[in-house]
Amino acid sequence: MNAMSLRDLALILFTVASLAAGQICFKLASPAFAVFSVRSLFAPIFIVALVIYAVATVMWVIALSRVPLTVAYPLVALSYLIVPLLARAFLGEQLTWQTFAGAAVIIAGILLSISGAKHP
Repeated sequence: MNAMSLRDLALILFTVASLAAGQICFKLASPAFAVFSVRSLFAPIFIVALVIYAVATVMWVIALSRVPLTVAYPLVALSYLIVPLLARAFLGEQLTWQTFAGAAVIIAGILLSISGAKHP
C-alpha cells in the first residue's frame, strides 16, 4: 500500500472543510427560506454557500483524479466532526458528549477504512 501524498490529503481536507463551511452558510441562509420566495435564492449568504460548494466540488473532482474513491470518500465523514464544531463556534449550538463519542467512532471508522484501502 502506497501512502497518500501530503498534497492529496491537504486537497481532500480542504474539500471537507469547505463543505462544512458551506453547511454553516446554508444554516445562516435558512431564515430566508422560512417562507420561500424567489428572493430567497438571492440571499447573499445563500449565494456564498453555493460558491463554496462549487469550489469544493471542483477540488473534490481534482482530488478524485489523484486518489482512489475508496480512500478519499471515507475522509468526507470528518464533516461529522467539523460541522458540529463550526456550529458551536459560529452559531452557538450546544455540543454533547454524544457528539464527541460519535465523532470518535467515526474517526476510528475512517482510520480502519483507509488503512485497508489500496493506493495506486
